[in-house]
Amino acid sequence: MAATPAITALERAGIEYQVHKYRHDARSTDYGAEAVDALGSMLGIVAAQIFKTLVVDLAGSLAVAIIPVPQQLSLKSAASALGSPKAVMADPKAVTRSTGYVLGGVSPLGQRTYLPTVIDSSAQNWPTVLCSAGRRGLEIALKPSDLIAVTGAIVADVAV
Repeated sequence: MAATPAITALERAGIEYQVHKYRHDARSTDYGAEAVDALGSMLGIVAAQIFKTLVVDLAGSLAVAIIPVPQQLSLKSAASALGSPKAVMADPKAVTRSTGYVLGGVSPLGQRTYLPTVIDSSAQNWPTVLCSAGRRGLEIALKPSDLIAVTGAIVADVAV
């Protein structure tokens, strides 16, 4: 398997991780639910351990929010945590251009352009969390503290 920029970033940082692959259905547009369905029972984990990467627009600047798949992002809380008065979901083309990843495969790791990042505090409740490895059908499992460290994330309650 060819390394993605996310995997390369973890290798360079010397962080321990595991890659989990599953078959992505090209007809699926609910990428998080697909990961939960494919990996939950296989790995014996719950949906709240699998995190999705969302990109928000803070009045012209992009930022990343990492939250559990089953939850929604509080744009107000994300904006506050990132020091902005307002946040909206970023334009999909801007997401791809900035991160270098396609939707459904956006990883918080190894992005083309560094973006300020906030991760929901619930990540710290788990010994291991999963996030996209930078390709649809590919997830990385790692310690939440390592995900926080390598992304330089702020930890805050941003999921509802």
